[in-house]
Amino acid sequence: MQEKNKTRRKVLIGLTSAVGLSGVPFAATPFIAAWNPSAKAKAVGAPVTIDVSKMMYGQQIQVAWRKQPVFIIRHTEDSLKNLQTVLPKLSDPNSDNIEEPYKNISPTRSTSNEYSVLTGVCTHLGCSPKYYPEVEPKSWDSNWVGGFFCPCHGSMFDIVGRVYKGVPAPTNLVVPPHKFEGSILTIGEDGGTA
Repeated sequence: MQEKNKTRRKVLIGLTSAVGLSGVPFAATPFIAAWNPSAKAKAVGAPVTIDVSKMMYGQQIQVAWRKQPVFIIRHTEDSLKNLQTVLPKLSDPNSDNIEEPYKNISPTRSTSNEYSVLTGVCTHLGCSPKYYPEVEPKSWDSNWVGGFFCPCHGSMFDIVGRVYKGVPAPTNLVVPPHKFEGSILTIGEDGGTA
């Protein structure tokens, strides 16, 4: 009888343990999910990661970081060649009037020679400039070679976000901290710092 009780006890302990262990993943899920940044934390400044490998040449995509639009542009060879043609029209071609994190690294004002990463907020009054990559006459510039035009007050920026002379915007579009690891772009981190 005593041996029968020991066997029964072992079976009950084993079943109770199995049922308890099967519930651990369900109980742990909310705690593990709590380690991920909340929407509020992301809005405040948590990094944003994007795979840019599927972007076409000349394409612009927009993501949100710190409640602001960020433009990512994959440049064509022709658009990069046109950077020199607009130099006389630019107010600050070398970004001397602003603090720029990647100054003189690449003509794209980025850590990449192929992509630009720009905060999509006009430096005049905070409107969002529109992307016009076409090399064709526009009503605001008969010699347009691609770039950004702010419809609110007429500010113009070249294809890498440098401001034209004589427009309301006082400075170039801001380049947020970012890094590329292959085709993965992380906005909000610069070599491990946010």
